[in-house]
Amino acid sequence: AQLVESGGGLVQPGGSLTLSCVASGFAFGWYVNWYRRAPGKERELVATINRGGGSTYADSLKGRFAISRDNVKNTVHLQMNSLKPEDTAVYYCNTNSFWGQGTQVTVSS
Repeated sequence: AQLVESGGGLVQPGGSLTLSCVASGFAFGWYVNWYRRAPGKERELVATINRGGGSTYADSLKGRFAISRDNVKNTVHLQMNSLKPEDTAVYYCNTNSFWGQGTQVTVSS
């Protein structure tokens, strides 16, 4: 049983990326979270989605990021728009006690 993230990469400021998280061998819990850890900073909760589709976001990210969930495909996506250099971080998917390995997002010109 594992969570596998994908979709990270290098993008220019103002660009977009979509991260995906797939649960393999088990079903997502009621809540699925995306966290990020930037170099030299604490881990930050980015967004949360519940099984019914309700979502919450870090205040600083509202309007730029969107989390979505497909309970049939056991997949959660994080759509990231208008990316800024300060969004550079390793992004992690989490549900219950499961964590993915992280996917690197680098925003740079």
